[in-house]
Amino acid sequence: MNLVNLELAAKAYHERVLLDHVSLGIAAGQRIGVVGRNGTGKTTLLGALAGTQELDSGRATRTRDITIGYLPQAESLAGSVSEIVLGGLAEHEWAADPRSRAVVEALLGGIDLTADAGQLSGGERRRTALAALLRRSYDLLLLDEPTNHLDVEAISWLAGYLRQYARSYVIVTHDRWFLDAVTELTWELADGQVHVYDGGYSAYVLAKAERARIAAAADERRRNLMRKELAWLRRGPPARTSKPKFRIEAASALIADEPPARDGVELARLAAARLSKTVLELDDVCVRAGEKLLLSHVTWQLGPGDRVGIVGVNGTGKTTLLRLLSGDLPAAETGPVTTTGVVVRGSTVRLGYLTQQPPAVEEDLRVLEAAERVRGSAVIGRRELSASQLLERLGLRGDRQWARIGDLSGGERRRLQLLLILLAEPNVLLLDEPTNDLDIETLTELEDLLDGWPGSVVVVSHDRYFLERVTDHVLGLVDEQLAFLPGGIDEYLTIRERAVRAGGLPSAGGLPSAGGLPRAGGSPRAGGSRQPSAAQQPGGSRQPSAAQQRAGQKELTRLERQIARLTDDEARLAADLAGHASDYARLVELGEQLHALQAERSALEERWLTVAEELGG
Repeated sequence: MNLVNLELAAKAYHERVLLDHVSLGIAAGQRIGVVGRNGTGKTTLLGALAGTQELDSGRATRTRDITIGYLPQAESLAGSVSEIVLGGLAEHEWAADPRSRAVVEALLGGIDLTADAGQLSGGERRRTALAALLRRSYDLLLLDEPTNHLDVEAISWLAGYLRQYARSYVIVTHDRWFLDAVTELTWELADGQVHVYDGGYSAYVLAKAERARIAAAADERRRNLMRKELAWLRRGPPARTSKPKFRIEAASALIADEPPARDGVELARLAAARLSKTVLELDDVCVRAGEKLLLSHVTWQLGPGDRVGIVGVNGTGKTTLLRLLSGDLPAAETGPVTTTGVVVRGSTVRLGYLTQQPPAVEEDLRVLEAAERVRGSAVIGRRELSASQLLERLGLRGDRQWARIGDLSGGERRRLQLLLILLAEPNVLLLDEPTNDLDIETLTELEDLLDGWPGSVVVVSHDRYFLERVTDHVLGLVDEQLAFLPGGIDEYLTIRERAVRAGGLPSAGGLPSAGGLPRAGGSPRAGGSRQPSAAQQPGGSRQPSAAQQRAGQKELTRLERQIARLTDDEARLAADLAGHASDYARLVELGEQLHALQAERSALEERWLTVAEELGG
């Protein structure tokens, strides 16, 4: 028996059909991610499961006494933060509960617990609503874009929290790293139907690409995009696609002839032709917003063709850094912004700056007209694309190209903002949270456009997948300094975890300087960090000794036996679930056991692939 069922559910808005007689169910222990283009009905589907969305026809049924926690995109909060999240408990009462304490520390840092909800910013309201939900226990969680307004650290915490505490959940999100981290089943909503894929986002990409290959789909460009993304996934860290059930052989066949997503040497050559040696430089720069110090004596260089990601806790000054680089540094809410030091912009630099808030545009202007006012076409890499073609690639198709700008949704305005910047053909891009309001398919198109874009890029984003996908280096804004992180976001999260345990932030003096980044050819600029070892170099490896080979083979054999045993145990539990379909309490118990087994098997499979790759298999 499922916890929730939809039977022939149908829902339409005007002429747009969102659910076309959909039948599906959620079993105990299932952890589901929902993907699909903006406007396809993901929020409507979640509302139908929660019982807050009325259907045109069909029905939704729920198990008796089931408890459902629902996080909608629009929160309705009343009262103080403490009342909403903690039910008015005294501090000594909620602080004695490890779960409540963890939620407050992770999500409500910097928020006054006595503040009224009406006085909170949009991000603070979102985190308050999420904290209120997670502090309690539910049989089923339904989460609509839970990572909105969370930084990289909080998103990583949320993934761990859900794996530890949640029983069953359905999550709508555009955060692909998060999907892979917390889901085991993927629902794709398209054309009013729900298509089911086993596994998280990586498995979904593989299955889609394999189906496209088998069916020889007519849409060649979209299939190639999927193959490129799959190739990048397989070339990345082992944990990203480490489950043997992903059918590694099939993936290898699909991407056998697929080149790397970006030709770094060619892009560096093109960038050098478009830019002088000096692009953007900070020399002993300090920035203060009111009484708050954001940057302290920072020296840093951005060179031709550098692709850099910036991470940091909310409020540490990431957006201020981009504004400083762009030359647009308005006063902050906390007071006037003061700077010292030197900011240098190269004489050949043409900046394209994507801000979090779209600039004012004539509301009555048509989308295509606004684009063609900037330029009729743009050269991306070696291809020239018309304004209409770029609009289509970013999801503004057909009649939407002739819509009034005033009638666009927030996501459509974001796409138009991106397009206007790309059409201006800048040679330096500053992107502040570029993934906001974009669906996964549009993000994939944007990544593909950036793959062929020759120039320097600085990206501020909480979307870990996007950041790792489009940049080559990661800097952390830590303790008012820019720290070069050779280990990427994993290293940043380790630093933050140590800082939290120590009760403060680490000194930037103990971190690598971000003064200069390694060049495409491999030699760092003056002030840059040291070269990675051979084991860290792309394509570099150390051959294991004969003794290590024997030990590795023994471990592989042992892991395979354990995985086989757990697979048998899973089959037995699945049979037990079917035999207790009418016993809800037993279903919940068996579902939790099944999830624990799956988690153990997943860890063993990840270890199996790591050992196999160390042995060169």
